[in-house]
Amino acid sequence: MDSASFQSTSPPNLLLVVSGSSGAGKDAVIDRMKELELPVAHVVTVTTRQQRPTEIDGVHYHFVSVERFHQMLDSGDLLEWANVYQNYYGVPYFGVRDALRSGKDAVVKVDVQGAATIRHTVPGAVLLFIRPPSIEELERRLRSRQSESSAEVAVRLGKAVEEYDQLHLFDYVLTNYPERLDEVVEQIKAIMVAEKLRVEPRHVQLSDCD
Repeated sequence: MDSASFQSTSPPNLLLVVSGSSGAGKDAVIDRMKELELPVAHVVTVTTRQQRPTEIDGVHYHFVSVERFHQMLDSGDLLEWANVYQNYYGVPYFGVRDALRSGKDAVVKVDVQGAATIRHTVPGAVLLFIRPPSIEELERRLRSRQSESSAEVAVRLGKAVEEYDQLHLFDYVLTNYPERLDEVVEQIKAIMVAEKLRVEPRHVQLSDCD
């Protein structure tokens, strides 16, 4: 056996895509990852929706005008984008590139439609679906944040049921139970370790990135 077979090489950086229905707890999971200082680089999504009182521009989202969003789209600055609940969302291409170049694993948050796009355009990405333990718990979370009307909550609940039919697009499904957020983060850490131990690791291919 050649001695090169025993040489250790660093596994490639991961692109973790955190997705799930509205109210599943995607923001809470990512915020907790930041608090625990996991060695990951977070890519902030661009959106045209209205900023909520608890949100910080540049931390939770980059809040931009519709005009600015279309400029980014026309310039090819978005890895993926979607119109969700009459608002635009997009993952900045250069944010992903810079995150991967930082030497850390990159984490992006997208809706299920966006995850489907990344599954197609970036096959090496690791897709994580965050879900609540029940539709009743999802409804409670949506109503408790008081940012949508009853009609809007009903739309989101209906959309969530449809999104569950897209689980086949994802690599892992994690259940976000109330008061057990750290369990989800620990599961993500375990996934990151397991992915780096694969005999044939995933490789993220982005033009001008590698």
